[in-house]
Amino acid sequence: MRWFFGTLVALLVCLGLYVGSAIASLGGLVGAVQAGNGADVLARTDTARLRRSLVDQIVGAYLKQIGRDRPVKPLERLAANTYGASVADAMIGKMLTPENLTAVLNKGAISVGGAEANMQRLSEIDTTKVLETLRRISPTKPVEFQIRLGQNDKDGGVSLHFAGNGWKLSGIQLPNAAVQALAENLINTKGRNG
Repeated sequence: MRWFFGTLVALLVCLGLYVGSAIASLGGLVGAVQAGNGADVLARTDTARLRRSLVDQIVGAYLKQIGRDRPVKPLERLAANTYGASVADAMIGKMLTPENLTAVLNKGAISVGGAEANMQRLSEIDTTKVLETLRRISPTKPVEFQIRLGQNDKDGGVSLHFAGNGWKLSGIQLPNAAVQALAENLINTKGRNG
């Protein structure tokens, strides 16, 4: 019986260290955003995962918009996933400079290629309030947490992924209005380019 309680305590300590390290990394990211330190924000970001996360959201919203009135044809879906993804990737590339990413996380204003959108600000999270921070966190994978930026999932969020050397920003879940605005820009860009 004693070994059972010992194992349980060890598991709880490991879980506390695991979640605590994510909160500490989130605190470091929030501090870098509040300080406006773009280089530190970028160092705490897995840019490839972040880019893929944003492109997938925009292309998904684009497919929903063109599929509202009629079914999306397989060729259109293929074009959206290739051409649309490359246009969205270029659009997101402008957003992922150290200065722009820091501004998006600090001010919540997204301005890319003529598209304007807003989201909750990461800089408003106070990680010193551990219980409040824990309420925002939900595990999505064993090595990934999603952190809500507002009161519910519709306000958007960020994801932290555990890489070999610590937790890094790996995704920004944009609110629906922001994704729609960026998808509209993708439609307009497609219209201008042919």
